[in-house]
Amino acid sequence: MKKPSKDILRLPIEERAEIAFKIAVAKAIDENVRLGIPVYVWRKGKVVKLSAREARNSSRLNRSR
Repeated sequence: MKKPSKDILRLPIEERAEIAFKIAVAKAIDENVRLGIPVYVWRKGKVVKLSAREARNSSRLNRSR
């Protein structure tokens, strides 16, 4: 994940909070993948278990957006 620019402090607090949340989630997914622990996500109204491989692939797709 790329590091936010120094101009981040000019953004409203809500946007900074969202950026911080996304970074924290990406780090948590990376840690689970590194340890081989499944990740649980919410999809279509249900909790779904993703293997470490599925989480890694899903995380990469979401980061490129």
